Amino acid sequence: MTKIGHLVRELPVSDLEIARSYYCDKLGFNKAWALPEIAAVSRNGDAAIFFRLSSLPITPQSHWIYAEDLDGTFAEMQMAGAMIVEPLSVKPWGMRQFTVRDPDGHQFHVHHDR
Repeated sequence: MTKIGHLVRELPVSDLEIARSYYCDKLGFNKAWALPEIAAVSRNGDAAIFFRLSSLPITPQSHWIYAEDLDGTFAEMQMAGAMIVEPLSVKPWGMRQFTVRDPDGHQFHVHHDR
C-alpha cells in the first residue's frame, strides 16, 4: 500500500482570527495562511489545523495529539494561558495526558505513552 502524509483537521470556528490567535498565542502554533473563510496554523512542520468560518452552531470536536515531550508541552501551554480542562495525569488506561479546549469548545487530548 502507498504511504500517505499527515492527516490535517479542519475545524469549524465562529471567528477565524480569534481561533488563529488562540492557537498561536496559547498552543504554540504559527500562522500559516488565511483566506476570507478558511485559514491554517502549523506547529513544528508536523501538526497542521485548518479553520473554516461557520455561521451554523458549532459542535465541538475532540482530537488526540501526540507530544514527544509531554511535560514540556504541558508547561508551555500552561504558562501561555491555554484553557487546560484536564491537568496532566496518568489515566486509568495507562496513558499520560492532559486536555486543552479552544474558544469554540474543540478539545485536544495531548498525550504520550508512559
